[in-house]
Amino acid sequence: MSDLAHTAGNAGTAREYHLAHDPHPENGTALGFWMYLMSDCLIFATLFATYGVLGRSYAGGPGGAELFDLKLVAINTAFLLISSITFGFAMLRKQLNDKSGTLVWLAVTAVFGLAFLALELYEFHHLIHEGAGPQRSAFLSSFFTLVGTHGLHVTFGIIWLVVLMVQISKHGLIHENKRRLMCLSMFWHFLDVVWIGVFTFVYLMGVLP
Repeated sequence: MSDLAHTAGNAGTAREYHLAHDPHPENGTALGFWMYLMSDCLIFATLFATYGVLGRSYAGGPGGAELFDLKLVAINTAFLLISSITFGFAMLRKQLNDKSGTLVWLAVTAVFGLAFLALELYEFHHLIHEGAGPQRSAFLSSFFTLVGTHGLHVTFGIIWLVVLMVQISKHGLIHENKRRLMCLSMFWHFLDVVWIGVFTFVYLMGVLP
């Protein structure tokens, strides 16, 4: 009886040892993050579809042609696209194990991301000040929801970027931080792709008669 207990105890110990030292699954994080991005795609697809249905429901109020400032939006779009390029430079420095270069380009990316958010908040403030808030019409409700959701994603991306910069400063370009950089890179470029859709579908088509 004691032998059976001893054997069972050894088996339990071996099993615990295996779990405690089980290596991180190869490409497991990347696969999980791709699944998250696909779920985010569904969220934005729903918001785009909602805007497609309600985008002309002005309720007697102003439409996109009266409200949208394409020059301002074009500048904002340039900020986000440039931030994607600077993030690419950060990834190149990461490949060379250049810690300081990676941090510099990540900081530049954060600056362009903050500039994008600042202009977006200015646009929202201007629209609300002009009486074109989200409660004014179904068009504006769907507009604020879609563009605001994207803005929240950029905000969380910048917070993630700053936290990752702190981790790299403390621990360097270790394997874990490189993996986190790769995930953040996918997230940031995903936001760029979504914004291209917003710029085209909401702003450019919105100014058409």
